[in-house]
Amino acid sequence: VAYYLPERTLDNAQLEKEFPEWSVDKISRKTGIYTRHIAGEDEFSSDMGLVAINDLFDKISIDKNEIDFLLFCTQSPDYLLPTTACILQDRVGLSNSCGALDFNLGCSGYIYGLGLAKGLIESGQSKNLLLVTSETYSKFIHKNDKSNRTIFGDGASATLVTSQPDRKNFTAKIGKPVYGTFGEGYNKLILKNSGIKHKCQTSSDNYDNDGNFLFNDDYLFMDGKEIFNFTSFKVPPLIESVLNRNETYMEDVTMHIFHQANEYMLNFVRQRCNISKDRFYISIEDVGNTVSSTIPIALSRYIDEQKPTHGNKILMSGFGVGLSLGAVIIEVE
Repeated sequence: VAYYLPERTLDNAQLEKEFPEWSVDKISRKTGIYTRHIAGEDEFSSDMGLVAINDLFDKISIDKNEIDFLLFCTQSPDYLLPTTACILQDRVGLSNSCGALDFNLGCSGYIYGLGLAKGLIESGQSKNLLLVTSETYSKFIHKNDKSNRTIFGDGASATLVTSQPDRKNFTAKIGKPVYGTFGEGYNKLILKNSGIKHKCQTSSDNYDNDGNFLFNDDYLFMDGKEIFNFTSFKVPPLIESVLNRNETYMEDVTMHIFHQANEYMLNFVRQRCNISKDRFYISIEDVGNTVSSTIPIALSRYIDEQKPTHGNKILMSGFGVGLSLGAVIIEVE
């Protein structure tokens, strides 16, 4: 696993200058985030994905021509069409016999990607697959939307999923994923004027009586309360389900890595799932919520910092936009 974060950053001190009513301490206390990385004006999902892929190739010994499939997870593609994965295939220099596919998922995207990759490998359709996540949510957020600007950052990741692991590098076997979909909540996290249905519409800014920005349908909208409730009630049974499907007990899990939404939410869900602090990994303070990239970024950091060993089990769970969720257990080989 490798990841990329844009050079440009937005820290809490900068946000405090724009929104004096929000102190640095208040922002960090509510979110656990101090700095987030922001894509440059001319930096897009394919650009960030390319850097992450090249960083991955620097870490592992595999020839580009051996890659036979590219899965690209993004909700901020370079174009509505063509698929960004096709653009990346050419920019990376992968073989013309390589499959390339975009899939549109957010916070649960990495889990779904691992599940899709596992299926392609086990069915014999692929031997060496690149799973890439890349998001530039910052380009969707209104400049006056202090809530979302404090939470979201941009980032990308690249993961090799292979039937022929190189034991010189970190390797782990992907278990049986579980998924969940609650599409009735689709409008709780939405960029309304972004596709075909509303593409010709433009919207005006809406503010409350105190002058706080509420929404503009041309920009990202998130109902934070509803997303929090969704996470609080749906994630605990999801964790129980993935443990049961993989015939694993909670005490057998070495580390839990959840979607890094914000620290307050993570700790609330951790307690509802009865997970101890020492088995729950959080790495968000200098990154923010990078949507589909949060789990692989945290996973990469966990691997580098704590060096998991043979037999260790890592339970990963993503949840959010869709509303969608998923979980999977990987076991270190």
